[in-house]
Amino acid sequence: MEVSTTQHIVQALTKSIVEHRLAPGVKLVEQKLADHFGVSRTLVRQALFQLESQRLIVLEPARGAFVASPSIEEAAQVFEVRRMLEAQMTRHFAEQATPEQIQALREHVAQERLAIASGDAPGRIELLGDFHVRMAELLGNQVLAELLSDLISRCALITLMYQSADAAQESNDDHLRIVEALAQGDAKVAVELMDQHLRQVIHNLHLTKPVDKIVADSFTGN
Repeated sequence: MEVSTTQHIVQALTKSIVEHRLAPGVKLVEQKLADHFGVSRTLVRQALFQLESQRLIVLEPARGAFVASPSIEEAAQVFEVRRMLEAQMTRHFAEQATPEQIQALREHVAQERLAIASGDAPGRIELLGDFHVRMAELLGNQVLAELLSDLISRCALITLMYQSADAAQESNDDHLRIVEALAQGDAKVAVELMDQHLRQVIHNLHLTKPVDKIVADSFTGN
C-alpha cells in the first residue's frame, strides 16, 4: 500500500511538472503535500526522494524541496542526448516497422492534432512527448522507452523555462512527416526528419533567460 501511495504522489507531481503547473524553482512544502494527498510526511518524503533521483526536483539541506531549474548548458545537453538516441531508434523503426506499428503511430499523431485543435494544453504536452516514447514501446525496447520518458520529463521543464511561444502545431506536423517516411521504409529520410525536428525544438527555445510562469497548484509555498 505504501509503495502504490508513494507512486501515486510521484505520478501526480510529475504530471504537474510536465503539464507546466509547477514552475522551476518553486518550493514544495511537505506538510501541504501530505494534507493534499491525505498521507503522512514520511510517504511524501519517499516520493520526493524518487523525484530527486529523476532530476525533476532538488532537495536542499535545511531548505526543503524545489522543482528543478535546469541550466542553459543542461538544456542543450539533454536535447543532444535525445538526438543521439532517437536517430538510432528511428533507423531501427524504419528498418523493421510493421503496418500495425505504423498505424499505431498515425493514430497517436491524430490524437495530438485533436488535442491541439481543442485547446487541450495538458493533453497536447503529454501526447507530443509520448510520440517519441511510443516509438520505443512499439520497438519492444522498454529500457529505451523508460529512458526517453525520463529525458522528456526533463525537456518539459526546459521548455517551461525557455520556450517563448507555442510550437505544438509545428511539432505535430513534424511527427506526421516522420511517420510517412517510416511508412515508406526510408530510414535515411526518417532519421533526417527526426534530427531536424529535435534541432527545431532547440532552435525554438530562447536559451537566455526563463519565461515567467504562473503556479496554480495548492501544495507550494515560500
